[in-house]
Amino acid sequence: MMTLERVINELGLERLTPLGTGEQRSVRWGYCSDLLSDVMAHARAGDIWITLQTHQNIVAVALMTDVAGVIFPRGLAADADTLEKATREGVPLLASERTVFELAGRLHALLAGECDEG
Repeated sequence: MMTLERVINELGLERLTPLGTGEQRSVRWGYCSDLLSDVMAHARAGDIWITLQTHQNIVAVALMTDVAGVIFPRGLAADADTLEKATREGVPLLASERTVFELAGRLHALLAGECDEG
């Protein structure tokens, strides 16, 4: 499996939480959704979650689903309280200037050769 650190480097993601927040976690696949109940029902441990949501509830959902990290597209960033909570809970928050579509495509291309998903 691929590490979150490699995904960060390969996709050129910006770390919003401090270095040392989960970079060695394994990333098994990706999940894109802005509906928190959908993520809770369908994201799996080790997925990396791409979402437009930037509020504190994403940290709770990330913990519940045990995703490897959360990526905000289009240069979005979380507020200070969300960043503090994510850091405290060990949830990596990342950002990119790319759109959800671009990120998902690049993530899929990166992971497809290393994952058993089809």
